[in-house]
Amino acid sequence: MEATSRWMWTLVTALAPVAWGTNYFVTHEFLPAGHPLYGAAIRALPAGLLLLAVRRERPRGSWWWKSLVLGVLNVGAFFVLIYVAAQLLPTSLASTVMATSPLVMMLIAWVLLAERPRPAHLAGAGVGLGGVCLMLLTGAASVDIRGVLASAAAMIMSSWGYVLAKRWSHQVEVLASTAWQLIAGGLLLLPLAIAVEGAPPALDAPAVLGFGYVTVAATAVAFAAWFAGLRHLPAGTVGLVGLLNPATGVLLGTLLAGEALTGRQLCGLALVLAGILLGRPPGRGAGRGAGRGGTAAGSGVVRDGVRRRSRPPSARR
Repeated sequence: MEATSRWMWTLVTALAPVAWGTNYFVTHEFLPAGHPLYGAAIRALPAGLLLLAVRRERPRGSWWWKSLVLGVLNVGAFFVLIYVAAQLLPTSLASTVMATSPLVMMLIAWVLLAERPRPAHLAGAGVGLGGVCLMLLTGAASVDIRGVLASAAAMIMSSWGYVLAKRWSHQVEVLASTAWQLIAGGLLLLPLAIAVEGAPPALDAPAVLGFGYVTVAATAVAFAAWFAGLRHLPAGTVGLVGLLNPATGVLLGTLLAGEALTGRQLCGLALVLAGILLGRPPGRGAGRGAGRGGTAAGSGVVRDGVRRRSRPPSARR
């Protein structure tokens, strides 16, 4: 993969955590409180249907159950656990727990994809995590163990889901697989929302616009960009780019919510960016180390909508 292509996919991937970082502000300011299940379902299901309208392809074969698995890990259970963590923990602590995701993704990718973490990836994850802690932790917040467990469970589930999505990404087009898992997660959430929360919340004009932004920008576009990045970049690099999520939240709070940006937060932002740059995609020959889940473009052919990987005769067993 050429350097220009690597940086292009890194920038595409960065769209996702930046959009997710804006989601905190939009949800807090415009969306109805007290309806986490409906909020998650309204966020996921229309986004999936929108991508399905663009791609117009249905799951086939094993992708029925794979879509369900990814829909639970990356969408349904993940959205609910994040909401629970946000209710029980200060945003700073919940975000810091989620910021450990790059390290977890590297370990899971090592097991499932044979992507051995590079020293630069590990160093970048450590520097970036330190930056997140410096930005967000004050030491004065109370800790609810239930919230910590919910946040940790969300982080582990999504890390597994992202690596599985990368492992299976060569089989179908990225927009199609993203649509299927968003729809699966939304369909799982909808009956649960009806059973637990009753009637759907009334939406005023700001809430409708807020949901429109969350659905299109922070879900459909963001998830498509994220999974496209997972297809073309090492899991460790994608995980590090995800550190832009809390960084965006801090900057947005400063610019729009009138929060003061302290010197410590500026240092933390600098460390986050340094960690991402430190773990940037490797140079020449980067595509060779992708392991079993290799993501080099053009590494297979598409037949009947399914990408078939072509391997040299020596690799066929």
